Amino acid sequence: MSTTDAVAFWDRHYAGRPAADNPQPNARLTETVTGLTPGHALDLGCGAGGDALWLARRGWHVTATDISAVAVERLTALAHSHGLGDRVNAVRHDLHTSFPPGDFDLICAHYLHTPLDLDRTAVLRAAAHALLPGGRLLVVDHGSATPWSWDQDADTRYPSPQEVASGLQLPPQTWTIDKADAPRRTATGPDGRTAEVTDHVLLIRRTA
Repeated sequence: MSTTDAVAFWDRHYAGRPAADNPQPNARLTETVTGLTPGHALDLGCGAGGDALWLARRGWHVTATDISAVAVERLTALAHSHGLGDRVNAVRHDLHTSFPPGDFDLICAHYLHTPLDLDRTAVLRAAAHALLPGGRLLVVDHGSATPWSWDQDADTRYPSPQEVASGLQLPPQTWTIDKADAPRRTATGPDGRTAEVTDHVLLIRRTA
């Protein structure tokens, strides 16, 4: 599928949801990042922007990227309305052909799943190489489907964090796996429904 098709798919996805005035951050982000010294962060697949805004409020300078122009435009407007326009730079990248430039102390990829063409392994490997020494890559994947997910295929397989890490083929002398687990939590969907879900959490730190 072409980049044009992918943009159209995700633009429809976000345009079909009401814009949130104060989108909430992902739980795995807040529990991982709280206590870290703020620096430069990259949010891959920023969506509604809850993670980027949460980080900016805590002193981080955030580059937030999404393939959807709708998502990027909404986050830009939100950041300015919350007085965070100088800390959040929302930009459009499809990640299939372009990756945001720069070096980062923190890179987040929450639920970077798509039914369209995307070499996720290549994207995450590029993210690991974009970390500054001591920087962290947080990858949070679905370990189960929610009732409101666009992916309701019962045959969908969810690779474990260990499998994702292995696929990146990062030399252990340069990158360390700080966490690879599968915690459960109660999630709330856009329509207010709740469901117990499994997250696959991978935290990689660049040591050199």
